[in-house]
Amino acid sequence: MIASSDKGTGNVLKALQHYSTATRFNSNSRGFTLVELVIVIFIISMTAALIMPSLWDRGERALKTESRRISNTLRYIYDEALGKKQTYNVKINLDKDVWSFKGKNESRSFELKDSVMFKDIIVPSLGNVSFGEVIMAFGPLGPEEPIIVHLMKNEKESTITFNHITGRTKVYEGYRE
Repeated sequence: MIASSDKGTGNVLKALQHYSTATRFNSNSRGFTLVELVIVIFIISMTAALIMPSLWDRGERALKTESRRISNTLRYIYDEALGKKQTYNVKINLDKDVWSFKGKNESRSFELKDSVMFKDIIVPSLGNVSFGEVIMAFGPLGPEEPIIVHLMKNEKESTITFNHITGRTKVYEGYRE
């Protein structure tokens, strides 16, 4: 603090001191700055953008997951049957939405998850099968005919095609014959 003998100068110093204290109080106020608010809004919007699609897409994701699992297993069975020169049987129960395969030293069973269901299976020798059980043999040369499996969940459908000559599978959205 500067001391002055002049009363006019003392009043000016007091006014400056008061002004300095007032501006310091306003600059340290307890509100948020615009930058802080923008950062918080950005973080909230990014979190919502990451979470919301997974909540909206639950049914379609389950259908794709089950389709890929069946597709990969059919390819695996084809490769194992050719590689080991053994016969594997694939059994699909359309009523219970379960399927399995069994070989000489290996067997495994699966259940469709998240309300995904078999709609039908198309095999040329059997036609379009929409209920009951279908058993297909994968011999040392693969299965004798192509296989088309249709899955559904609510209104969404998925098609899995298996090429019996090449052992390749494809997964499509929607119903394809």
